[in-house]
Amino acid sequence: MLRGRWRNIIVVNVHAPSEEKSEESKDSFYEELEQVFDHFPKYHMKMLLGDFSAKVGRENIFKPTIGQESLQQNSNDNGVRLVNFATSKNLVVKSTMFPHRNIHKYTWTSPDGKTHNQIDHVLIGRRWHSSVLDV
Repeated sequence: MLRGRWRNIIVVNVHAPSEEKSEESKDSFYEELEQVFDHFPKYHMKMLLGDFSAKVGRENIFKPTIGQESLQQNSNDNGVRLVNFATSKNLVVKSTMFPHRNIHKYTWTSPDGKTHNQIDHVLIGRRWHSSVLDV
């Protein structure tokens, strides 16, 4: 926790199971993340960041939570899980809201250098996102 003069910031670093892992391991990860998240006081600012192994697409239904600047066109299973979690906890995915050239959105590159993905994300509480991280 980062203690501030007017508010405290809780930062949680995550590493989610990859897309190929079992449904049970993914369910377990999000259940544990939910328990940890729900344990924090409601009035603190909360930030989740790290490797969610989630390709978040540009589906219209997700735009209030993810914006329109995602690298991927379509979400994978982990991406849908991430958006569902963010929506249920009143969070936004800030890493897909800023306009950047695609080369600056990559967070993972395959060993052969041909495949690029945006799988690391930053989530922040909806009530804070417009006043804290938009510069």
